[in-house]
Amino acid sequence: MRYPFLLPALAMAFTANAQDEGFRCLANNPAELSRHLAADPHAALRAAQAKAALDARTGAFARGGGEDYVIPVVFHVIHNNGTENISDAQVQDAVRILNEDYNKLNPDWTSTHPQFIDIVADVGIQFRLAQRDPEGNCTNGITRTQSTQTNLGDFDMTQLIQWPRDRYLNIWVCRYANGAAGYTYYPIWLDGWPEADGIVVRYDYVGSIGTSSAFRSRALSHEVGHWLNLKHCWGDSNEPGDEANCFMDDDVDDTPLTRGWTSCVLSGASCGSTLDNVQNYMEYAYCARMFSNGQADRMIAALTSPIAQRENLWQPANLALTGVDGSGTVCEARFTSNRRSICSGGSVNFSDQSFNGIVQRAWSFPGGEPATSTEAAPAVTYPTTGEYEVTLTVTDANGNSLTQTETAYIRVLPSPGQPVPWNEDFESASDLPNETWEVIDPSGDGGFLLTTAAAYSGTRSARLPNTIFSAGRTDELISNTFDLSGAPGGIVSFRYAYAKRYVADDDELYVYVSANCGDTWLLRKIMRGNTSLLTAGVVPGAFTPTNPEQWRYAQFSNIGPNLCTSSFRLRFVFLSNGGNDLYLDDINVQGGLVGIDEVSNGQSGLRILLDASAGTADAMLNLERPDRLRFDVLDPLGRVVSQLGPMSLGAGSHRIALPVQDRAAGGYMLRVSGGNRSEAVRFVMP
Repeated sequence: MRYPFLLPALAMAFTANAQDEGFRCLANNPAELSRHLAADPHAALRAAQAKAALDARTGAFARGGGEDYVIPVVFHVIHNNGTENISDAQVQDAVRILNEDYNKLNPDWTSTHPQFIDIVADVGIQFRLAQRDPEGNCTNGITRTQSTQTNLGDFDMTQLIQWPRDRYLNIWVCRYANGAAGYTYYPIWLDGWPEADGIVVRYDYVGSIGTSSAFRSRALSHEVGHWLNLKHCWGDSNEPGDEANCFMDDDVDDTPLTRGWTSCVLSGASCGSTLDNVQNYMEYAYCARMFSNGQADRMIAALTSPIAQRENLWQPANLALTGVDGSGTVCEARFTSNRRSICSGGSVNFSDQSFNGIVQRAWSFPGGEPATSTEAAPAVTYPTTGEYEVTLTVTDANGNSLTQTETAYIRVLPSPGQPVPWNEDFESASDLPNETWEVIDPSGDGGFLLTTAAAYSGTRSARLPNTIFSAGRTDELISNTFDLSGAPGGIVSFRYAYAKRYVADDDELYVYVSANCGDTWLLRKIMRGNTSLLTAGVVPGAFTPTNPEQWRYAQFSNIGPNLCTSSFRLRFVFLSNGGNDLYLDDINVQGGLVGIDEVSNGQSGLRILLDASAGTADAMLNLERPDRLRFDVLDPLGRVVSQLGPMSLGAGSHRIALPVQDRAAGGYMLRVSGGNRSEAVRFVMP
């Protein structure tokens, strides 16, 4: 079914196509479209001319038999050091799904409705992650750019990094895709707008693993369809279910007229008696598993057209240039592991991340069992305390080899650990990291370091130079193991100094403990820059404590006997929000009776007393006048998990037992609200 394209409909046909969590389209990307039209008054006319040329080609096009087309792909992961910085494995999983869906290899195609199973298409397009970047350097087809623009996902974000569109399909991964799950534009719109050529997709719609799921895994198959000139099954409208859609069309003969679906109703016939193709990738139902033969013809017509330079992508010269022709040599030897530090007798899972034509691997694990391996993902046990190097040699089909060796890559900690009581005053330390402390610096530009500029006792302390770092980063300082076995409980204390750089700064310090050498961690203390962490007010420049009054003492004893093991560890995690430097000194770990800890909001006197042995929490507050108050306990997601009141309280001091006995260990917030009072305090249940 084909209806003539009317020039007044340009605004509809040339809209961005996008999906949100309900697989609904963003109607226009109006800000980006308006900006482009204002900058280029000839854009609409150029798009109309490109459409006329592409329509003429599509109308006369029919696929032959056995053609296969390869498209080099690059994923640009735009992140701000959050969960949107998805793994290589998740990107690779997304490419796997694209290749299945575009080559009729997806297992679920066989369950297509009988009405349409005979027209399920093998489109014949392969997607391969680029192995050479535009300068000819080795790449794995994944770039990573740190930017707060990941929270916008708009045109400006795509301009942070873009590879030539005549050589690569650019896919940008971000946290917030301009209000949608993913979007792109038709080739006719992009023919004169190369800067916008590519696909933007939200991080939780990429592949089926990691931050995504199988339920969300077909968003890219849908968006690539738009990128190759497919419309929605109901036409140019971005509103599925609208009755007016029955009078539109997708310009594909074998897809019936439909209003469009957001649910999987296989018996649906929304525009008459003809069954709708609900399971089509270009629908918004949740059961997509097919392209039709007509859609395949339309996509290949676009791919073999000069419109938006699509026809250059799959040419042999470009496949060789981008390293996806299968004849390239090994680019890089690289590996990762699930852990860098373990206790003696623990295991590490390694993964080969080398790329470009790897056919053979040779691992070397001094001190490990096994000591060698040829597997892609070996598991190795380390029985003896120490630091060990790891070596991987990879070889391609032509016999070319590359080697990566990482010295002191695996750190095996003693179990039992150091005896307690134990004190760290940093006076005998010469550097950080060292045998006692591990520094985790995800950004690779610093982290905790040893300083002689300030100390509470002696001349040295641990410093995090937060003033030179960007907001949003996380830094960690993790201890070696301690032997708390047999103790009735544990007590941790430390000295700290911190200032804000600006009044609004609110950095956070979290303190965790582990009873199993760091396999799992339990949050024991939270300190906020606006309250309990603050020791020296606002200091515009880099903060250095100059007297003991700028230091504070912190202690927690919510460490029950179940946590007192021979492989106990301590972990400081600092979350930056743009504030000033942090100093730590005189860190103590000892066994002792589980005690009562106190936390406050540091402002109005609202306190919480935590009894680790009894698993209770009591709110302490003083009222200047009678009030009627409600006490809400919220979990980390802001959900109310228990509640007291409203209750009438007289003037004076009060101790209110909070209903938390059945709450899981972890962080919570108490919110107290009433006629004359509204405040909150964070606390950690042991």
